[in-house]
Amino acid sequence: MTADEDDDSPEEASATTDDEESPSAPEPTLETVLITGCSSGIGRATATAFRSEGWLVYATARDEDDLADLADMGCETAELDVTDRGQVERVVDRIVDEAGHIDCVVNNAGYAQMGPIEDVPTEKVHEQFDVNVYGPHRLVRATAPHMREAEDGTFVNVSSVSGKLSVAGTGVYSASKFAVEAMSDALRSELREFDVEVVVVEPGPVATQFTDRADSEVDDLPRSEAYDDLYELFEDASLVAGDGPLSVTPNQVAGVILNAASSTDPATRYPVGAVAKYGLLARYLPDRIRDVVVGLVRRFAT
Repeated sequence: MTADEDDDSPEEASATTDDEESPSAPEPTLETVLITGCSSGIGRATATAFRSEGWLVYATARDEDDLADLADMGCETAELDVTDRGQVERVVDRIVDEAGHIDCVVNNAGYAQMGPIEDVPTEKVHEQFDVNVYGPHRLVRATAPHMREAEDGTFVNVSSVSGKLSVAGTGVYSASKFAVEAMSDALRSELREFDVEVVVVEPGPVATQFTDRADSEVDDLPRSEAYDDLYELFEDASLVAGDGPLSVTPNQVAGVILNAASSTDPATRYPVGAVAKYGLLARYLPDRIRDVVVGLVRRFAT
């Protein structure tokens, strides 16, 4: 065979190798987070914080029109009423189809039904639990299977100082947050073997529109005269209300949520703000002493 007939010459082999495209490295996948209740306050700040750190953010709210500015900054948005199981499942299916995985769920959607237990109609108690308790439960049921399969993920459940300390006028709201805390503790144990984390964030008063809705829920109650002093306290409690000097900003809470979701070994609970950190200490007092202290605060506040 002549040299011209030798098609396996080193020069030609080298040229062939150079002309071939080397396989490109797979593009890194972004960490993906689903956040509920993003129309304002903590949810909106949390979506902004995650997006600024490069996460693929699915920001949701009951009215998707409220999320236009989040979409402009690169968030994916979706209509999601946490009381609607069908909507929950559709949003989760969409995220899995588009992103392939869910790394974090922030259960933030909620509101406060305040008022004396006697004055709060049972249907309003149900509505409170439907949003604050059953809502996160629906999200857990829809997303936990994906996290278990991936053996990775974090649930961040937004509770409150009221999830540990219940006082006059907060019973229904506190009951819903106590339930969130209890479910979170059980869920953390159940998912530990699958390397899925469960974190509870417990803010004190937050400077958001949250207080405005709580006020409107109180205004709608059939008020008993026996609790006039308590209703007066609701109206005058500016010290620890959302616009008071002891309140924290939504950005502060969002920063804590982001840190918890980003940690490889997060704490189980994160109190946020002075009221949360010091108010939670009151739960260690004997019940009778705590009742006396709360009664004195109520008396002097009114």
